[in-house]
Amino acid sequence: MSEQKTSLLKISGIALSSGILGAALTLGTVSQLEELPNTSETVSASQESVESETETLSTTSALSTADVAERASEAIVGVVNLTNQQMPFASAEEVTEAGTGSGVIYKVEDDTAFIVTNNHVIEGASEVDISLFDGETTSAEVIGADALTDIAVLKIEGSYSIEPLAFGDSDSVRAGEGVLAIGNPLGLDLSRTVTQGIVSAVDRTISVTTSAGEWDLDVIQTDAAISPGNSGGALINASGELIGINSLKMADADAEGLGFAIPSNDVETLIADMSEDGQVDRSYLGVGVVGVNEAPAQYRTSLPEGTEEGVIVASVDETSAAAKAGLQVEDVLTSIDGVAISDSTNLRKYLYTETSADDTVVVEFYRNGHSQTVNVTLTEQINE
Repeated sequence: MSEQKTSLLKISGIALSSGILGAALTLGTVSQLEELPNTSETVSASQESVESETETLSTTSALSTADVAERASEAIVGVVNLTNQQMPFASAEEVTEAGTGSGVIYKVEDDTAFIVTNNHVIEGASEVDISLFDGETTSAEVIGADALTDIAVLKIEGSYSIEPLAFGDSDSVRAGEGVLAIGNPLGLDLSRTVTQGIVSAVDRTISVTTSAGEWDLDVIQTDAAISPGNSGGALINASGELIGINSLKMADADAEGLGFAIPSNDVETLIADMSEDGQVDRSYLGVGVVGVNEAPAQYRTSLPEGTEEGVIVASVDETSAAAKAGLQVEDVLTSIDGVAISDSTNLRKYLYTETSADDTVVVEFYRNGHSQTVNVTLTEQINE
């Protein structure tokens, strides 16, 4: 029987890039001065007003950290990845636990609860079990999963009196804000563990390797403790709202408190997309490529001297938009719609985030040393 593992993507030696988010807020006040009578009666009335306002503020003050954690914890679940494994000295397969992670109940309707988690938590599973806050275990159905963005959507059937965790606006998150991470570090024995920290940075981009290829993942950075098993768990703001799904940590002996969460606004978009047809809808060009800087020297002979960026076409899907537009193996793509393409990850990110099926894009490329352009009408990528 294989050793049980908890799930968390680890990254070491990664290239971090960050967008700089700056904001300046100028408040202008215009005061209208009015002569007030100087009487003890007015002073007394003012004191009563202040006392009344103070009492109101005290009853509507922010929730304590313990209140936030308590209210959110019921929506945090354990996610168990079960796989079929061939047993030694036996002809039959046995379902075994391959790993555990966390998930968040984000919607309950009728007799169904919906859960968001990380793709890598459930990837390769033949079955997925969900462990609820009260110890009940139930089987889950995978609605959709996406390896590049590391998000998966599950559902469980039954009558659940659980308050879903509301989504917050991750675009409004600022560095320095207090946050809580809730999940199941190192497995279900430590379920719904709460750790506290701050948002260390926003608009981070992390280069990750997934089963679907290289990808630049946009994330929120936090110093709240995140361990294997926390994957798919919640990053929560002071109002108890979900602002991120915990997904990554820096695996480096010299690094501490470097955890990363997928922003809630991105998660909501992905959930909506996958809920329709089980996949993230993306445009499809129809070429297999390799970065210029990764290709053998003989494949760079058609490029102008000094060209170090772009992608070389290694294969063309004969039924694709690229084939219909006349792109060929060994063409070197350098830009789309005037946006420079530096490598295969950059090409994929542009196509998947800036274009849609049926869009017509202008592809600039080199063939036999000559620069050319062609219009390509993209199609929809079909996941098999």
